[in-house]
Amino acid sequence: MSEEKLSINDLEAISELLAQQKLAENSEPRQDPYSPEPSETPEYGQYAERLHALLERMSLADIAAAIEALAPEDRLLVWNEVRAERGEAILEILSDDIREDLICESHLRNEKTSVTAFELRNGRLNQINVNTPYDLKSLKPIWVDLVAPTPEIRAWVGRFFGVVLPNPSNLTDLEASARFYVMDSGEIHLHSDFLLDTKEESRNVAVALILHQDVLFTVRPEELPVFRLQRLRARTQPGYVTDGKDVLLDLYAADVEYSADALEDIYASLGEAGQHVLGNELSDADAAKILADIAGEEDLNGRIRRNVHDTRRAVSFLMRGKILNADQVEDARQILRDIESVDGHTSFLFGKINFLMDALVGFININQNKVIKIFSVASVAMLPPTLIASIYGMNFKGWFPELEWEYGYPFALLLMICSIAIPFWFFNRKGWLR
Repeated sequence: MSEEKLSINDLEAISELLAQQKLAENSEPRQDPYSPEPSETPEYGQYAERLHALLERMSLADIAAAIEALAPEDRLLVWNEVRAERGEAILEILSDDIREDLICESHLRNEKTSVTAFELRNGRLNQINVNTPYDLKSLKPIWVDLVAPTPEIRAWVGRFFGVVLPNPSNLTDLEASARFYVMDSGEIHLHSDFLLDTKEESRNVAVALILHQDVLFTVRPEELPVFRLQRLRARTQPGYVTDGKDVLLDLYAADVEYSADALEDIYASLGEAGQHVLGNELSDADAAKILADIAGEEDLNGRIRRNVHDTRRAVSFLMRGKILNADQVEDARQILRDIESVDGHTSFLFGKINFLMDALVGFININQNKVIKIFSVASVAMLPPTLIASIYGMNFKGWFPELEWEYGYPFALLLMICSIAIPFWFFNRKGWLR
């Protein structure tokens, strides 16, 4: 992408609005310290609206050039202000690396119902939005993608193709042993988990995948980065897929790749946490925050491990069923090799997480022991003066002539003070109080 097409004034205006947004965000404290969302101050909203209005006036090519010219941390801010209807076209213009970063870091938060059919034309997928049953009559798709479909939509799509489409909200109710099967009619059903990892949350989303007469049907409750990435690759790269089985395998391969990218983020987060744990003296509040962050990374690592394990079972099922051709079998083996690599990384991260957890708990115990040490020293220091006070409190005049002295009382107090100071001096000299 050449940046000469982009007006310098537009790029400067975008950079200025982003700088003002950041200044407005930092000027107000966030109510939730763990929330990644910027504080919704009036100033912040004003600059966001101005940025949105500026992008609406710019062409798709200029917006793509601006995104590529900006720093990585600013690209997502601009991308979030782009209208969804223009987003897909802009993604096709961007370079592969930036496109994948934007798709993986952003997430369409809505559950808008959509039906999309994909035909193979000149080696590329041609995307066609389907709104009524009549839109399907002239199509010969290799992939039909349904996002949050209503029962009516599932019914008329299923009748047209002669396939039963499940309710995506019921996919999590199936036992693990019932997720992969072949119907008597030859339909191949796979119910798999696909990872969704954003700054706001990390979870696995159940997706139904059905192969029927070389057409792949995918039914899911919401939009996922893996599917958007797959659609864009197949539309922009000739020969990327040839039939529904290729699309199915590429979806699993993209999910493994997406999981590997999430593992890299865990490595970075744990590396930062390790520097704080091993390089500084932590307070209890800092240790508690880092402990919560590490617990979140442990949860994500567990989700990734479960996700790739589910993908391994699905790919193995396809290979055992002799459903794939020779080239597709080799692709499936490569996916399994990638899964083995990801699985090894998750095992290593579990060990690293356990080490950091133990180290943090050890620091917390040390801090608590310091507090207990103060009370222990204070209680032990009061034992000698208590003994002296107890002896003089017996009032045996025959044995304690100092009771009759004019300075007997100050003498007892001085004796108590010395009984405290001498042990402290001795133990401190030996280094036992440090």
